[in-house]
Amino acid sequence: MKKVLSIVAVAALSAAFVACGPSKEEIEAKEKAKADSIAAVEKAKADSIAAAEAAAAAEAEAKAKAAADSARVADSIAAAANAKGGKK
Repeated sequence: MKKVLSIVAVAALSAAFVACGPSKEEIEAKEKAKADSIAAVEKAKADSIAAAEAAAAAEAEAKAKAAADSARVADSIAAAANAKGGKK
């Protein structure tokens, strides 16, 4: 009698553990959420890299413009000095 009761108890506990597990739909939903999360992180990473590259390009453009402006000012100063006769 004790053996039968033990077997029934073990079977009931086993059935309870199996029944309490996640369903196939829940497992698929978790996997989809995980894939969506990974995709969002990859998109954010790509956006961040693109923004950094754009900032670097803008900085390089600003440096080139500053160098061109500086050269233009130096040329105009030199031309003005040559027009007045320069230093003697």
